[in-house]
Amino acid sequence: MMSDTHVSPAEKPAIELQDVELSLGRAAARVHILKGVSLSLASGQATGLVGPSGSGKSTLLMTMAGLERPDAGTVRVAGQDLGALDEDGLAVFRGRHIGIVFQSFHLVPTMTARENVALPLELAGAGDAFARAEAELRNVGLSDRMDHYPAQLSGGEQQRVAIARAVAPNPDILVADEPTGNLDESTGRSIVDLIFALRRERGATLVLVTHDLSLAALCDRTVRLRAGRIETQAQADAAAAVA
Repeated sequence: MMSDTHVSPAEKPAIELQDVELSLGRAAARVHILKGVSLSLASGQATGLVGPSGSGKSTLLMTMAGLERPDAGTVRVAGQDLGALDEDGLAVFRGRHIGIVFQSFHLVPTMTARENVALPLELAGAGDAFARAEAELRNVGLSDRMDHYPAQLSGGEQQRVAIARAVAPNPDILVADEPTGNLDESTGRSIVDLIFALRRERGATLVLVTHDLSLAALCDRTVRLRAGRIETQAQADAAAAVA
């Protein structure tokens, strides 16, 4: 498993960040989150982002997905400089290239499972949105729950709907922010198995934020963050020795 910050020149990068700086908040409450982050992730690679709470993992993931704009530096995804896109352009780009799975599911409560999964397909103008949504729900084991609303589903079922929604447009890149954080251990393991199975089937690039080192170990590569910077293996070993 790799833990350095670069891919080899022979690999095609799916995501490239160069000297990314990002602060959040206003005035005295403004906090410097990402500090000179440079990172290159190969196409088709599964990467686990790990680090202590407050290290910037989720912020880095959201920056990769174009949900946070850096104050400085460059973010390039699937060959596209995200800084060159306006908000509408970013939304269209995400719809075509990036599937996002959140810890808190973010399903529309007034829509059925089928409607939730069909939503990004409809927004993209797909004429077969509902047929594709049904196929994705069957693929995640929810063929008998298509007409249920989120409140009628268990946490694990809601996350399966969220995963089906994320992969329905067949994105090049799948990002997941603590996707098992709100689930019990058994349900969380089934969700992990599902995410990795879908990634293998589709050849997508996966970026996964997790506190669980055993989950990160399933990835091809681990990237460690500490205090907004990428940590080398030597730095991690030194920090562990002090602790």
